[in-house]
Amino acid sequence: MSLIADFLLAAGAFATALYCMVLARRLKRFTTLETGMGGAIAVLSAQVDDMTKALERARGSAQTSSVALEDQVRRAEAAAARLDLILASLHDLPQEPEAQDDSVAEDRRLRFVRRRPDRSGLRVAE
Repeated sequence: MSLIADFLLAAGAFATALYCMVLARRLKRFTTLETGMGGAIAVLSAQVDDMTKALERARGSAQTSSVALEDQVRRAEAAAARLDLILASLHDLPQEPEAQDDSVAEDRRLRFVRRRPDRSGLRVAE
């Protein structure tokens, strides 16, 4: 009976050693930097670093653009206030009386000049 138990114990140890060898090979292939998951993880890590840098640059430029836009909005609001003031002051001005003089009206009349076309280059039909 002890011989059978020893044989089963040796078979179990051999199976466990074989299982550990298979797992070690799989783990080695999994962590290989060129072809396995290790390479994919390294590439993804580099891409995350690049994206983080790009995000920081975009955040900085957005902040700069925001400050410039706020400045332009302030200037536009100030210009709009000045235009409102100018428009209000124009309503306070008296209107000029329209000139009803005939000589002034004649000067403003449009004049058309008609010219005859040059017919020297035309041939007479026979």
